[in-house]
Amino acid sequence: MVRFNEIKNQNGRVFLITGANSGLGYETSKFLLERGATVIMCCRDLLKGEKAKQELLKFNFSGNIELFELDLSDLNNVKRFSESIKNKFNCLDILINNAGIMAPPKTFSKQGLEIQFAVNHLAHMSLTLELLPMLEEKNNSRVVTVTSGVQYFGKIQWEDLQGNLKYDRWAAYAQSKLANVMFGLELNLKLKERNSQTSSLLAHPGFARTNLQPKSVEANQSWQEGLAYKLMDPMFQSAKMGAMPQISAATLSSAQGGEQYGPRFNFRGFPKICRNAPKALNQASRKKLWEISEKLIKDA
Repeated sequence: MVRFNEIKNQNGRVFLITGANSGLGYETSKFLLERGATVIMCCRDLLKGEKAKQELLKFNFSGNIELFELDLSDLNNVKRFSESIKNKFNCLDILINNAGIMAPPKTFSKQGLEIQFAVNHLAHMSLTLELLPMLEEKNNSRVVTVTSGVQYFGKIQWEDLQGNLKYDRWAAYAQSKLANVMFGLELNLKLKERNSQTSSLLAHPGFARTNLQPKSVEANQSWQEGLAYKLMDPMFQSAKMGAMPQISAATLSSAQGGEQYGPRFNFRGFPKICRNAPKALNQASRKKLWEISEKLIKDA
């Protein structure tokens, strides 16, 4: 079980975090800045990003903040953003694929793909592959992909990946979070096969209070969902605690590629190594998803 004081100083290390202006991303940024890291905060809304940056600057942390706009709902934007990162920075130590959207009404990305599959999975895969050469220049660099406990209930709808025949917003969310795990494990295997110094890890926050829940209630105008969150509220932990698994995966010297960190009691508690979704352990399925995803990214 990992405690906050076990995380070493991060002076001189560069972290890129998607969805960094709120929730888990904000808490992860705050934690790393306190320990001297340079944090590249990536946000879809630059105004909200600037507000978060100003809040963090008030703490006078020893780390440095760099703020960038990144729209994960547009794969072309991901490519342009990646080029700007390559041009501005000489190196990158850790990529934290943190941003995500949860259970909206049926919505499409700029490329016409189901929004959760596009943002939670495809955009982060594209970003990772674009920045991998930078990461591989550093020893012990890492990619941390943030999934969710719903990975265990997820199923890849091979015949209807985009929900065109039938759309269930929660099933689509679970599919995207299972895809995160499949991507993270397959990436780690590929890195191992070429003896790379970079490793791929996973993390999930358990039940953490973030803006995902109110955004989902608002988007779907669902009083039932709002009531369910109110009844479940005592089970939720803070965003700060929810961020600990991804911080652990990103910074612990003992963490190994292919591992997933999650709360001790699965939905809350200090982080520990937890099991990956059984459906993500099938390498043939992972390879199939990788190839489909790679084609969708290339066709963007």
